[in-house]
Amino acid sequence: MKGIILAAGRGTRLYPMTRPVCKPLLPVYDKPLIYYPLAVLMQAGIRDVLVIVPPGETDTFSALLGDGSQLGMNIQYTVQPVARGIADALLIGRDFADGDDVCLVLGDNIFWSPNFQQLLKQAAANNHGATVFGCYVDDPRPFGVVEFDESGKAISIEEKPQNPKSNYIVPGLYFYDGQAMDIAANLTPSARGELEITDVNLEYLRRDQLQVIPMEDEYVWLDAGNAKSMLQSAQTIHDLEDKGYYVGVIEEIAYREGWISAQQLHQLGQELSMTEYGQHLLSL
Repeated sequence: MKGIILAAGRGTRLYPMTRPVCKPLLPVYDKPLIYYPLAVLMQAGIRDVLVIVPPGETDTFSALLGDGSQLGMNIQYTVQPVARGIADALLIGRDFADGDDVCLVLGDNIFWSPNFQQLLKQAAANNHGATVFGCYVDDPRPFGVVEFDESGKAISIEEKPQNPKSNYIVPGLYFYDGQAMDIAANLTPSARGELEITDVNLEYLRRDQLQVIPMEDEYVWLDAGNAKSMLQSAQTIHDLEDKGYYVGVIEEIAYREGWISAQQLHQLGQELSMTEYGQHLLSL
């Protein structure tokens, strides 16, 4: 399975912060925002990752993440010339995926739960159809809302409904088999001129190949799309780390996955030893 991070948003809702730098490179507490979706892919066991960036930003992302070799990974970059919707990432990443299963994650979404890695590995192991997650929110109207039947099976998904049929929404994390690229290629743009990821999920649902995993246990899902949510996200990460739960620490994940050695981890920690982040790496 390969991973795609859609990090091409300019972050206009965060102006003026994002005038000089795009949103996924902004800090959320002690690390750049893009570390969190990258960590999700890594926890799912994915080592080949394509980062889709805005025009003119390839060098800035590469300066941060490099080619991934320091993490035992392969990280590549490409550009989304025009914002055409989330499903456009499947078309941009088609050659990169080369027929493999893919996990698509949005560059401004943060996930955590005590058993999240287990859920991710479960989703990655499903090589038939699509797997997404269901997150409970108080106001689901701005999102794609999932309706379940009495047995817990997803029976409908509705984008930004005025009268939601449940409080469960689909966050920005999607596991797809090789059909996804063809599905995306046959989509019709929505009224706002975008290729909607909900339409991809609906096609899998129509084929009876969509699995929705509700995140029932204690979990965190954060959509860091505006200044208030960025602040809340930073505070949430701070509070989790105060409790000993380190979120988005990509070097630690690479070490625990066996992609780098203890010596390599120590070297990465030494480079950051003047920070609490680096001291955490050295403590491992």
